[in-house]
This record gives sequence, C-alpha cells and structure tokens, in this order.
Amino acid sequence: MKLHELQPAYGSVKDVKRIGRGHGSGNGKTAGKGHKGQKARSGGSIRPGFEGGQMPLQRRMPKRGFNNIFAKEYAAINVSELEKRFESGAVIDAAALIESGAIKDAKDGIKILGNGELTKSLTVKAAKFTAAAQEKIEKAGGKAEVM
Repeated sequence: MKLHELQPAYGSVKDVKRIGRGHGSGNGKTAGKGHKGQKARSGGSIRPGFEGGQMPLQRRMPKRGFNNIFAKEYAAINVSELEKRFESGAVIDAAALIESGAIKDAKDGIKILGNGELTKSLTVKAAKFTAAAQEKIEKAGGKAEVM
C-alpha cells in the first residue's frame, strides 16, 4: 500500500449538501426551508421545551422537596462484603476498606449494614452501624466501634 492509495472507509465520508445554488440542484431559491416563518430565518431555531410562548411544562409543575447541603453522605457496606474480603481477627476501618476495593471513597464516613451472614471475628471501626449489623458482628465474636 502506498500513500496515494489510501482511502477513507466506505460510507464514512459524505458529500456536503450545497443548498441555495440554483433550481437545477433541487435545493435552490428557499434552500429547503420553505416560505417565510421562524424556521426560515437566520438563527431561527427554537430551544427544546419551547411551547410557543405558553407557560412551559417544567414551569407549570409544582416544586417538591429540597436538597439539604448539610446532610452527611455515608459509604454503605454490608456485613456479607466484610465476610468475603477480610480474614478473621482483622481490624477494619476506612483505609482497609478502600485498600480491599470494597469502597472507592469514604465520603463523610462509613455505615455498616446488616445484610448477609458473618462468621468471622472482626473489629470494625465505622461512623454508623445498623442494629442488625452490630448484633451480627458481636454475635460472631467481633467488636463494632463507633468512630
């Protein structure tokens, strides 16, 4: 293959539609825009959601709720995940969970949830525990420490 033999893949390059270049082209005079009106004008496109001056739907709908900027966001993890990723006797904190790949980011703290079974004795240090999670950790002979 030589440089002068290179060609783009079939169908990847299309000819430009040359509008407004006479009747013979099939796209002369009004250039495919019809006669007059907003859509025939230069720069005349209406934004998505515009309803011709009628109050738009997103403004007719009532507003609901609010976003609490002071709310704490916790990285949640189940005890079943701790069972899979850690050996008995391990001390589990944010750094250990990130290192094991159980979570990507500790956010404002870690919350341990009670879904699944736990048979290993683990010392878990977290910001919050559900009642079920705390019970399962202590039943397996471990400790649930609130940080």
